[in-house]
Amino acid sequence: MFEVLVFVYENYWRGDACPEPEQLSRKLSAHGFEADEIRAALQWLDELSAVTQGLPLERGVDASEVTIGLRAPADSVRPPSPGAMRIYSAAEQDHLGAECLGFIHFLEAAGVLSGALREIVIERAMATSEQPMALDELKIILLMVHWSSGIEPDALVLDELCDGREGRIAH
Repeated sequence: MFEVLVFVYENYWRGDACPEPEQLSRKLSAHGFEADEIRAALQWLDELSAVTQGLPLERGVDASEVTIGLRAPADSVRPPSPGAMRIYSAAEQDHLGAECLGFIHFLEAAGVLSGALREIVIERAMATSEQPMALDELKIILLMVHWSSGIEPDALVLDELCDGREGRIAH
């Protein structure tokens, strides 16, 4: 399924540029993907679209910064306090594993992954059958969440998500 998601990401730069599922299925089949992979990926993408569609995005003055607003009335949902901490359930810990949870924490601490996007990433990761999830697969999910929501990832984040670690030298 992840190979199909990478193909979709590389060929359709925005979620709204992606063709309808029937047409996309034919294109994926023509490129040699298995029917089961295509079906699983299209269902996953459909669920991702349902989660990200209509997100109330608030763009900054120069349009380079995007935040996700609240869907519910402001008085019914309280924003998290600055010292709030996300506690992961046992199922999330087992499914994501320490490496993926550490990477999510790294992105949050760096200020490039909001709490709202984090929850979408976790929900979509939990919707996969991989357990424990490989870090490369989580990175694909992060890219697809940004892709579907129309939020351009920060250049450094994009580099972290797309670049392999093999050639890196620790300083």
